[in-house]
Amino acid sequence: MGRAARIACAGLAALAFAGGTAKAATTAGDTAALQVALRERGLYAGAVDGIAGPGTSAAVRALQSSAGISVDGIAGPATRAALGWRGRPPLRTRPVVSGMRGWDVAAVQFLLARAGFPSGAFDGAAGPHFAAALLRFQASAGLVADGVAGPATLARLAGGPPGSALRLRAPVAAPRGDGFGPRAAGFHTGIDFPAPAGTPVTSAGAGCVTFAGWNDGYGMLVVLSLGGGVTTWYAHLSRIDLRPGACVGAGARVGAVGATGRATGPHLHFEVRVRDAAIDPGPLFG
Repeated sequence: MGRAARIACAGLAALAFAGGTAKAATTAGDTAALQVALRERGLYAGAVDGIAGPGTSAAVRALQSSAGISVDGIAGPATRAALGWRGRPPLRTRPVVSGMRGWDVAAVQFLLARAGFPSGAFDGAAGPHFAAALLRFQASAGLVADGVAGPATLARLAGGPPGSALRLRAPVAAPRGDGFGPRAAGFHTGIDFPAPAGTPVTSAGAGCVTFAGWNDGYGMLVVLSLGGGVTTWYAHLSRIDLRPGACVGAGARVGAVGATGRATGPHLHFEVRVRDAAIDPGPLFG
């Protein structure tokens, strides 16, 4: 079946879910899409987190007031119309694919990030990074990797990220900085540990090196496979002390803290991924 036929079939399928998990995902995705649209208007300065807090409500009221809409803090049809293309169409009224833009695209961007597959800034425009993240999510979830966010993909996104029972040790002797989760109009996929350049970085668990080298965003990067689909990532290093293929125990020297790649200062960016999905490392530290 060709791509156009797959999209058409997905569009004819039922797009509503049953169950509290799916409804919660819908609410979070819709709230995130609203926050994205309000940020673009300069009315909302908080993180796009999918939580309808006081800041989101205040921004809606400000929009309604400026647009001459009844000020009730609820993003109904008139309020969403005032947001232009970022206020439509609703999530699940069409399959989302690369090249589209709108409210539903922003919602899927957020749900992908929450599931561990961020595609860059939440902006409501499905570009190449969106397409790549969607394909990676589908492959990780055991779905047909067709780049179409239809009912099956949205159902899996409603489940959130995978988990891990592993216990890890802290990879550097430094306090935690920025944590995992929403940050401004994007999503932070790990935990940052600010530390002086040259501070030793050690393995959080026993594993084998699958990558050791340069990555444009992460700078000097080491990736260790711990087995069971779990990998740990050590980014922005100033030096690398392991070679690809090396197997080490927990606490082995990985490298040293640096500020390589897209970094604003010396720190270790540490990630844990399960089947390629970024998860919160915090609960795994023993």
